[in-house]
Amino acid sequence: MSARERGVLLVLCGAVFLEGIDIGMLNVALPAIRADLGMPVGELQWVMSSYVLGYGGFMLLGGRAADLYGRRRMFVLSLAVFLAFSGLAGLASEGWTLIAARFVTGVAAAFMTPAGLSLITTSFSEGRQRNKALLIYSGTGAAGFSTGLVFGGLLTVLGWRWVFFAPVALSALILAAALVLVPREPRAELRAEPGTDAEPCRSFDLAGGVTITAALVLLVLGIERATHSSWPRTLTVLAAGAVLLGVFVLIERRTAAPLIRLGMLRSGPLVRANAAALLFAGAFFGFQFLVVLYLQELRGWSTLETSLAMLVAGVDAVLSPTVVPRLVNRFGSSRVVLAGVLAAALAYALFLPVGAEWSYLAMLPSLTLVGVAFALAYGPLTILATDGVAEEEQGVAGALLFASVQFGAALGLSGAAAANMAATHADTPAALLDGYRAGLLVPLAAALLAATVAAFGLRGRRTVAQQPVAGSAPGAESVVLTER
Repeated sequence: MSARERGVLLVLCGAVFLEGIDIGMLNVALPAIRADLGMPVGELQWVMSSYVLGYGGFMLLGGRAADLYGRRRMFVLSLAVFLAFSGLAGLASEGWTLIAARFVTGVAAAFMTPAGLSLITTSFSEGRQRNKALLIYSGTGAAGFSTGLVFGGLLTVLGWRWVFFAPVALSALILAAALVLVPREPRAELRAEPGTDAEPCRSFDLAGGVTITAALVLLVLGIERATHSSWPRTLTVLAAGAVLLGVFVLIERRTAAPLIRLGMLRSGPLVRANAAALLFAGAFFGFQFLVVLYLQELRGWSTLETSLAMLVAGVDAVLSPTVVPRLVNRFGSSRVVLAGVLAAALAYALFLPVGAEWSYLAMLPSLTLVGVAFALAYGPLTILATDGVAEEEQGVAGALLFASVQFGAALGLSGAAAANMAATHADTPAALLDGYRAGLLVPLAAALLAATVAAFGLRGRRTVAQQPVAGSAPGAESVVLTER
């Protein structure tokens, strides 16, 4: 990589680290926020849910805006909004102001994240260089989340407001670096739908944008509220979201400048990558939710003790930029993804017989395997979801991937929580364990489904690479897989 390319990657990794650390720190600060602001449990969960609504609901809109109006421009503007509203969240004196600030922060992240990912996929040449950059990028995001769990516990000791003020300082540094290091880009020419005579158009699909955003907000809201609301109300919200999704498809078929070119969804690798990412994320976040409940609710561990226990899962931050690129070069992204989701399924299965007096050593294999699984699966899924996509559609491709992850997280959390509550009939240790074990079946099933989806992507042919894999002996040939 050139010095400029390294600078661009540093900035973009800083941004995804910021997003990860922001979520990780808030997770462990919620009890302190509730105590200080006097928020009931039903209102407290909206501190997290409002961010997910803004992030998941506006993701596709953010991806298309990056493709149309400039990736650097959207990245810088959304990062500035992220900075401002993180600061406002730290100054909040009432629950509703904190919830509103988190919603806008989620919207800013929905514009910033696909813009950052598309800057990587368009700044680095397709192949090993881009794969290496993507794996470093995904590993940095995972490191941010793992680090956030620990620093969130430490900062909450000083005061929960520091959980929001710390990202303000970090985002200010990243913003200053972005203005210097990320080069301005020429406006890309849009191409018409392949096989048609339609003229390329740069106008924004306002009707499609409003419809898909409303649909995604309703779908995420329905999923998030599934364990807190009545079934008729939940089904009504989900049905309304599904209807709007159908309306969006009709709009996209008729507009000359679609928000999402529907032809993209005919790509088997792209659809498989997004489906596997949805299931994998659902399993990962559902498992993490149950482990935190087990450690704090049954075992009585403190927030900081829980954070430190989960830190071993951050091994993915080390493996993603070092080991995983070699595996991808050797075996291909699809095989590495399959290995990752199978490792995740094994981790959840090993934790299934959890006991009331398990030592940390008994938990360690599962927690370590989760980190290994994330390293093997997440980065290569990012490669598969963006590989072969036209440059002018990289923002949308990245947005589809991140939207899939958000939907998966919401589904996994709701499913695990619902199964846990359905099987817990008392506050005794035995009843709580029954609930955890029932909940753990959800991430296990999701991981096995993800493995089934990933297995369909194993078609490939062996070719001899013209360049050696990084770290191999000079002049040595290496066999790699070309994905179909």
